[in-house]
Amino acid sequence: MGGGLAGRGEGFGGGRAQAGPEPEPEPRSRPKMEAPGPAPQPRRFTWEEIAQRSARGPPPQERWLVIDRKVYDISRFHRRHPGGSRVISHYAGQDATDPFIAFHPDKALVRKYMSPLLIGELAPDQPSFEPSKNKKLVEDFRELRATVEKMGLLKPNRTFFMLHLCHILLLDVAAWLTIWYFGSSTVPFLISAVLLGTVQAQAGWLQHDFGHLSVFSESRWNHLVHKFVIGHLKGAPASWWNHLHFQHHAKPNCFRKDPDVNMHPLFFALGKTLSVELGVQKKKFMPYNHQHKYFFIIGPPALVPLYFQWYIFYFVVQRKQWVDLAWMLTFYIRFFLTYLPLLGVKGILGLHLLVRFIESNWFVWITQMNHIPMHIDYDKNVDWFSTQLQATCNVHQSLFNDWFSGHLNFQIEHHLFPTMPRHNYWKVAPLVKSLCAKHGIEYHCKPLLTAFADIVHSLKDSGELWLDAYLHK
Repeated sequence: MGGGLAGRGEGFGGGRAQAGPEPEPEPRSRPKMEAPGPAPQPRRFTWEEIAQRSARGPPPQERWLVIDRKVYDISRFHRRHPGGSRVISHYAGQDATDPFIAFHPDKALVRKYMSPLLIGELAPDQPSFEPSKNKKLVEDFRELRATVEKMGLLKPNRTFFMLHLCHILLLDVAAWLTIWYFGSSTVPFLISAVLLGTVQAQAGWLQHDFGHLSVFSESRWNHLVHKFVIGHLKGAPASWWNHLHFQHHAKPNCFRKDPDVNMHPLFFALGKTLSVELGVQKKKFMPYNHQHKYFFIIGPPALVPLYFQWYIFYFVVQRKQWVDLAWMLTFYIRFFLTYLPLLGVKGILGLHLLVRFIESNWFVWITQMNHIPMHIDYDKNVDWFSTQLQATCNVHQSLFNDWFSGHLNFQIEHHLFPTMPRHNYWKVAPLVKSLCAKHGIEYHCKPLLTAFADIVHSLKDSGELWLDAYLHK
């Protein structure tokens, strides 16, 4: 640096400075302030360009989506998305405004993290959502959403949820007291198993509330209590539930996007369109024309004890979810420490298996009664309201049905407003019915036993469609 400064000084006058008084330096003129130019215009895109960025086709598999006319590039971010990579990727190439609003209670916070992903916006001549969608229905639903927020229907009554948690804990204690006081003979053993099965089912509905951020205003509290309920009370990982369940809500009954219909085609042929397609392709992984019969064997009684029970451990280890694993282990440690002195090793293993059997039947019948009988197909990218209504149905309201199903008898309202606390579903139901009537959309609601029977009937129908296509097309 020294040499450079010396050379710069010498070259100033064409040589060495002469002796004598130095001339007064001329006042330095201030730089003229230039008028600021026009702000750079954001990039403008058409829906055709956006639809091409759906992560399909040869690399590079770009992922773009639109929220409130803003275009975001999630090609790299999707792997870091807190809700999971797949759930956000299911909307690549599409408008995601309504699911974004539905899933994120604190939208201002989320938008801060989205700003680095912003790459442009829709061109002025482009509609706010895909031209294939029902413009009036989209606008009416967004107006309904605004009405719901003004009515305060997204605000929870925490007393309701705390009382629900207390009744679960009381049933858990009653199950242990039954064997401790009456002994381990057959009747007390079965009563305790039924009580513990009820605990597992009701804790399943409660963790569902916390998982959907429906109880506390701050997400972190929902996440913390969610881990306690699903981990310590049920022995399952919150990360596994989040991974599967938000995909289901984003694209219900959409094959290859909703993991709840992944049983097609390995075990069942689901939906009219998919069943016929399977038959035309001459594919037969199972005797689907008998699936309404073997459903009673490999469905309700087997899902939890023979699949979920073991897969969840693989999931947390494979994905290194060590916090979830720790919560899960607290359930098993507590269960074995409290019942081992009363039942012994064989007795406690038998009790655990029986409890999982009861829980599995309860869980499958309730969760599938709202979806299996409904429309199942590939993603057609219809509007949010139509997506949820064609894939869900309700069951009549009663105190028993509300409790027995964890308010999932209001599956339509739950899917339209997934963060809404369940005790408000009945309040918004008339508004949803009115919107359905206005647009000629059927609002399916049925008795509980009819809903159960419809699972079997729909499996029988789709199995027959598969067989007819398999034999004759």
